Amino acid sequence: MSARLHHKASLSAGEVLFQGAEVGLVYMFNLIVGTGALTMPKAFATAGWVVSLALISFLGFMSYMTTTFVIEAMAAANAQLRWKRREQEEVNDSDSTSDYSDDDDVIVRGRAEPETRPILSIQRSGGHVDHFDIVERVEMGQMASMFFNKVGVNMFYICIIVYLYGDLAIYAAAVPISLMEVACGNHSCSAGSVKYNDTDPCWGPVTRKDAYRVFLSVFTLLLGPFTFFSAQKTKYLQILTSLMRWIAFTMMIILALIRITKGPGEGHPPVASISGVPNLFGVCVYSFMCQHSLPSLITPISNKKHVRVLVLSDYVLILGFYVLLSFTAIFCFDSALLHDMYTLNFTDNCNVLNIPALRYFLGLFPVFTISTNFPIIAVTLRNNWKTLFHRDGGTYPWVVDRIVFPLITLIPPILVAFCTHNLESLVGITGAYAGTGIQYVIPALLVYYGRRHLEPVMGRDAVNKHQSPFRHSFWVWFVVVWATFCLMFVTANIILNDTKK
Repeated sequence: MSARLHHKASLSAGEVLFQGAEVGLVYMFNLIVGTGALTMPKAFATAGWVVSLALISFLGFMSYMTTTFVIEAMAAANAQLRWKRREQEEVNDSDSTSDYSDDDDVIVRGRAEPETRPILSIQRSGGHVDHFDIVERVEMGQMASMFFNKVGVNMFYICIIVYLYGDLAIYAAAVPISLMEVACGNHSCSAGSVKYNDTDPCWGPVTRKDAYRVFLSVFTLLLGPFTFFSAQKTKYLQILTSLMRWIAFTMMIILALIRITKGPGEGHPPVASISGVPNLFGVCVYSFMCQHSLPSLITPISNKKHVRVLVLSDYVLILGFYVLLSFTAIFCFDSALLHDMYTLNFTDNCNVLNIPALRYFLGLFPVFTISTNFPIIAVTLRNNWKTLFHRDGGTYPWVVDRIVFPLITLIPPILVAFCTHNLESLVGITGAYAGTGIQYVIPALLVYYGRRHLEPVMGRDAVNKHQSPFRHSFWVWFVVVWATFCLMFVTANIILNDTKK
């Protein structure tokens, strides 16, 4: 089974073949830096700047570690596929020679030998074959089916589905929020000093909450139908949205820096606030997510010799970008006035940006970028539902295939968005639960079982050139224990907060 996954704000890397690793890492940078970055400033302000800096640095390191786990598992999966093909060739050769031999023992040995003899001993003569070379794209779902048992495969797909539901709910809330703020907000230069409530009026008797739900309904009617079809050939749309994203991010960082250097920065964030840590954890995990899209990013790179170093460089750059974006935000704006969607802090503050057209551009920027990705994520989720319930040789009735699966894909996240538009909580919960499974637990288990699965076949002397630098099994179990501890901590915090309320 194969999960054809895309990430939250990605270029469809599978559509483009590139030669240099540097180009692939640019795709990875664009892939990781998405919607989560816009919710990070408020999470930083809530948790405190020292705690936030320490936690995001550690989580960046953990994400890099599990990224190397996935790359090693991809190499192991490629070796496994080559071994199975070679085994089949041996079987076919023995079948062809059996027509000319009466010795049944030879036939039996010819079929049994590939199952017990290491692959390195059955290489064909002439030229060295690197069995761990990553030349075939093996998605995480396919790796799960190769290395996990049936229960593990089903748990993998459940984790992916929950994560994608969270993605869709975040997208479904982010677009109407931006539209509501632009339509109902004060664009007459209030200096960002006004904090609106959902019950405040927008158009006469229509409240801001009503306006949000109107925009959410329009969003659903316009983009929901794409769930019933296939989203293809979106490369140029993705390139356009990536360009818009970087213009917007660059503008926000520069504008905040200018205001801080001129002196009137209003931000005085706390040094540390433990109550904000659980949500910050979820936001950071969500914002570093790329593991499930690595097969589409790494496989097309022709020269993978220095991929590991370049991936590390990418993570360092992304960490620096997140810190720069968040620190300029929390020292530029009053923490109490920071929006869940950081772009909205620029729409009504002429002390930061006094050009109306640019204020509207930043306010509407999430609408354009997120709207192009919503159909892709919806179709991905629908296909994963189909894969989860698929049985070999079976087909779905037309009503189930074309109606039921799209509806169970679309309805739950829209209902969640109708009930809440707290983006910080949506991102935090999605990252803390499903994100922890995808970013930590699944990569650790893939590399662990991949190693155990191949050792009897490849032999102990086989060297995986893409082996993670964290090759000791200690690191695998450290990741699993860390993920378990984090889930327990986040859950306990949610329960305690609910009890206080």
